[in-house]
Amino acid sequence: MEYIKSLSFEQKKDLYDYLCEFLTRHRIELFEKNIKQRTRHFAVVLENIFQSHNISAVLRSCDCFGVQDVHIIENFNPYRVNPEIALGSSKWLTIYHHGDGVNAVVKAFDDIHDKGYQIIAASPHAGGYDIDSLNIENKTALIFGTEKDGLSPEALQRADGYLKIPMYGFTESLNISVSAGISLYTLMSRLHKTSIPWQLSEPEALEIKLSWAIQSIKHAEYLIYQFLSKYE
Repeated sequence: MEYIKSLSFEQKKDLYDYLCEFLTRHRIELFEKNIKQRTRHFAVVLENIFQSHNISAVLRSCDCFGVQDVHIIENFNPYRVNPEIALGSSKWLTIYHHGDGVNAVVKAFDDIHDKGYQIIAASPHAGGYDIDSLNIENKTALIFGTEKDGLSPEALQRADGYLKIPMYGFTESLNISVSAGISLYTLMSRLHKTSIPWQLSEPEALEIKLSWAIQSIKHAEYLIYQFLSKYE
């Protein structure tokens, strides 16, 4: 996809139209329907999640609720997806990998902040925001840690705030995938009731649809090579 980013907007449109010739009408209609519900106003960050079923379930929730961008911090544990749980959701998302040992958290936070996000840690800290009262006017990245250990001290220290889900039972924590699902559903429901411009820009939407088309077509690389050859 890197070489596609160098194309002009019009060239990308032409390429997408060309690739659509190899897609069913139903698939194209799904792209057009779903892209209208995609957002980059929220993003999800996962730090050092070692259980593939948890990562996969979170990715599935991101896709279901329209959150396009997921950042994976791999300071210790490598990123793995369980296909039976993810159900192919990872190919519809934009996934950023941040893996550089002990520096992974620092670099990830710098990159996410540079993209204009406030980073809110999912953690039951005193003074944390309730999920219904978190200010969502600004772009927000929610960061989740492991169920056992939670977020690293470095991630907690660098976070711009904390988010908690009210609980009324004896158990004081939720599974990460449950926590992410509740958070995304609640925040996206709130966002849809506002006048905040949460939709993708036209260039963003086109680039994502291109990615979806490529994921959907066998031998897409060859077709792209054929298409790009006319510009040489």
